[in-house]
Amino acid sequence: ECSNIVHDPRVIWNTQDIVRSKGGVAVQAKTGHVFMKQKMRLEEAVYGGEISAHHYFRDFAYCDSGMIPWILVTELISRSGRPLGDWVKDRFVAFHSSGEINFRVEDAGRAIDKVFEAYRADALSIDDTDGLSLTFRDWRFNLRQSNTEPLVRLNIETTGGANKIDEIINNIGNLLGGMST
Repeated sequence: ECSNIVHDPRVIWNTQDIVRSKGGVAVQAKTGHVFMKQKMRLEEAVYGGEISAHHYFRDFAYCDSGMIPWILVTELISRSGRPLGDWVKDRFVAFHSSGEINFRVEDAGRAIDKVFEAYRADALSIDDTDGLSLTFRDWRFNLRQSNTEPLVRLNIETTGGANKIDEIINNIGNLLGGMST
């Protein structure tokens, strides 16, 4: 059965790769449980997940559960005989990720606009589902404004190696003019 899987837009390549390899369809939704659950119902998705470790399951009334993924991962490890670290390492080698980096800025909207102006001409795709996501040949980033603090949150992923992440963080950090926290 081909299942729809909902994900947030912050870090997507690893998720899309796994979902596609298992015959599913990856569907993007705005970050946050309200948006995730709404998109899951609309797309009849069996699962929705955010990088913030929120996991929603259709068969669990679309509720968030940390216990269900723990049980499923334990089953995977038990059946495969491979340690969890090996599974994670394989994925990280394929898709390097920065993790979420926060920058304290004076004006988040202006800071994001400045990054957009600097990178948009080279972007292969632009997505504003939740913040600003730009995709390039071997890397992408999502930059979004915090709803509660004077911060912008940056997530970078790349197939071009871990050194690429440091370069991008420095370039975007300079454009933002803010302090990373």
